[in-house]
Amino acid sequence: MKLVILGLGYSAGFFARAALARGWEVTGTVRSAEKAARLSREGIRTLVFDGFAVSSFLARAIAEAEAVLVSVQPGEAGDPALACLSKELAVAPELRWIGYLSTIGVYGDHDGAWIDETTAPRPSFRSQLRLAIERDWLALGERSGKAVQIFRLSGIYGPGRNPIVKLRQGKATRLVKPGQVFNRIHVDDITGVLMASLERPRQGAIYNVTDDEPAPPQDVVSFAASLTGLEPPPEIPFDPAKLSPMAASFYGENKRVSNALVKGEFGYSFRYPTYREALRALAMSGE
Repeated sequence: MKLVILGLGYSAGFFARAALARGWEVTGTVRSAEKAARLSREGIRTLVFDGFAVSSFLARAIAEAEAVLVSVQPGEAGDPALACLSKELAVAPELRWIGYLSTIGVYGDHDGAWIDETTAPRPSFRSQLRLAIERDWLALGERSGKAVQIFRLSGIYGPGRNPIVKLRQGKATRLVKPGQVFNRIHVDDITGVLMASLERPRQGAIYNVTDDEPAPPQDVVSFAASLTGLEPPPEIPFDPAKLSPMAASFYGENKRVSNALVKGEFGYSFRYPTYREALRALAMSGE
């Protein structure tokens, strides 16, 4: 399998390493030459893509790719990968799967109600661009006949990026807004869902990639503290006036997101169905 990953960030990096472990040929992109050199030393062939210029090496990798994962941060005008590479992707002869990593933020606020992929998006301002980019990628799939899949991710965590790390760094908080819940997803389960989709491409598919249990954020921090023996930070009542506009907007969205589709369509069994299993494993590994 020849896989190209556009945007080798945190989640996509775990997916790249899992693909390498399967013996796949992986080519990724980053924005800086320094990061490209570091990842290449780890065994991931990494090219520089700044969102404007497409090198001959990247064009060749796309032309030979069987699968492409897109994890590029949006620009003000949309997705730079789509803007620069749509023609190459449309005509790549072996390409049978394109995945775009999006966010459950496109659903907006639902007052704590359960939602699934049939729920109409109503994004806040910060997620409107994401929804537009999703639609642009799906349109590319319709025009080209390539199987494009959208993966809407909930709050991402895993090794090096989780409440235990924040507690040890003294950066954890317990901000309490009554009735507020969030879903989460461990990076290993993002990889697992992507691998399952690669085995069953479906043009135009949209999947929620999220855990089983939407939970109050302060409960997750308290559980992390109980595993480590660290003192949890004090609870702080929610006050939007004391938060950045981005943080206040984040807490303005309250929903419970269902993962029933990925379980039913792929038969996927989550490695970490809730934050409890994941944090126990992270505490034992020291990550």
